Amino acid sequence: MRISYHKEYSHNLGRDMEYKIYGHAGKPMLVFPTSLGRFYQYEDSGMIDTLSSFIEAGKLQIWACDSLDEETFFSTHWNNEDRIHRHEQYDKYIAHELIPGILHESKRSNGGTDQRILISGCSMGAYYSASFFFRYPHYFDTLIALSGVYSTYYFFGDYMSGNVYLNSPLHYLPGLTNEHYLNQYRSSTIIACVGQGAYEDEMLHETRLLQEVLAQKGIPARIDYWGHDVSHDWPWWNKQIHYYVEGCLG
Repeated sequence: MRISYHKEYSHNLGRDMEYKIYGHAGKPMLVFPTSLGRFYQYEDSGMIDTLSSFIEAGKLQIWACDSLDEETFFSTHWNNEDRIHRHEQYDKYIAHELIPGILHESKRSNGGTDQRILISGCSMGAYYSASFFFRYPHYFDTLIALSGVYSTYYFFGDYMSGNVYLNSPLHYLPGLTNEHYLNQYRSSTIIACVGQGAYEDEMLHETRLLQEVLAQKGIPARIDYWGHDVSHDWPWWNKQIHYYVEGCLG
């Protein structure tokens, strides 16, 4: 398997950012770490091994990016506006620096054919993947969110501002009437999965809310509730990601 490590300066963040790429060709997949996790977490948690058959066959090429949770959603030192302002800088890094690079590289890796991205993550990574999918749908055609929350309530409580709102899909999706956005969601594959076992209560609640709002908007989505023995942990996310990626890639 071809693996490469990258460290590049982000002008939006004013610091270096790291990521790894796994594979040589295939569907581009962008994955986010769980809370306070790093770009190597996906590999360390067995997800790359789990998906290795797709990667080595040239069906899947994975970008594992870094996060700034200690400065944003999980900062214990900054106030709410400073935290969300820093996240907006991270948002611009992902949307205007990392993703254009992914699209450029994946086009080159796939014979010059334009690609759209499969975006995914587990837990906090599921929140990120859904938030970027709904905010920038023109980049993506597939979302696989495993055990996520889909609002900012878990991070900011009842606090709301313009920037917080833009990062809280469960707040803005109900009032969204822009058919350009809605039709892009409707033409994409949306998968949200959650277990019903240990440490999944908040994620179970918000997955049900996401299911309700997507249904109200006429947006097709596969919302799966795995068993009461399925906990909020990597062994289950390994099983889930293989199952759903296999279904998406055929």
